[in-house]
Amino acid sequence: MHLAHAAEDLPRYGNVAPAGAGGVDTALIVSVDVSSSVDERRYQIQLEGIAAALEDQGVIDAILSGPRKSILFSVVTWADRPKFSLPWIKIASRQDALLAALKVRTMQREGGDFTCLSKMLRFISDKIVPQIPERALKVVVDVSGDGSDNCNAEEPAKAVRDEMNGRGTTINGLPILEGREAATLEGWYRENVMGGPGSFVLPAHGFEDFGRAIRQKFVVEISAVDRSKLESADRARTAALRKSPR
Repeated sequence: MHLAHAAEDLPRYGNVAPAGAGGVDTALIVSVDVSSSVDERRYQIQLEGIAAALEDQGVIDAILSGPRKSILFSVVTWADRPKFSLPWIKIASRQDALLAALKVRTMQREGGDFTCLSKMLRFISDKIVPQIPERALKVVVDVSGDGSDNCNAEEPAKAVRDEMNGRGTTINGLPILEGREAATLEGWYRENVMGGPGSFVLPAHGFEDFGRAIRQKFVVEISAVDRSKLESADRARTAALRKSPR
């Protein structure tokens, strides 16, 4: 069966009925950079990394080990303008996770020239978070990209970030350290993107490292794993990469 046809038959949770008393543990919004620096190969690397993470047994175990044993999952793609590319999917079983992975792999490409991160956060704050279809114990936005905001936005990213944090939304960063901003982007994400309860930044050391980073990030965001241990491991990895011959 062709993936695109198979995806059409998957359940759609965008208009899910209001939850009962249970709700979900986490509402996770994955926000993916599709600006001009992200060519088709890089776009597919990101989609495959997200899909493979959803299929990973460690991630599935994290989803099913919470008090409500379920999460809500969605994807926003962004460049000049953001788009709600994958509406809410409830994941409460391994099969749900595999179906969500298939949905991710068949997402249509959305493009643009600029890296409008502030506009993306405003879109999520005003349009996505208020429409979360079930009560969630925590709301997490997972932002990845290979550049800082270059849109001359009307409001700085950190101002929108602070507003969202004040309403209880956590924003985590996954800067992709490749290209002209590789040396500075992690710091920019820490200053302008990361914020809220339990927030953290976990970089990918180039696009080829995205799959490893997003899988680790999902485990931390969904479960109660100590993020400081992962960050320590990532610092050690960074140091090793810098010492290794190129």
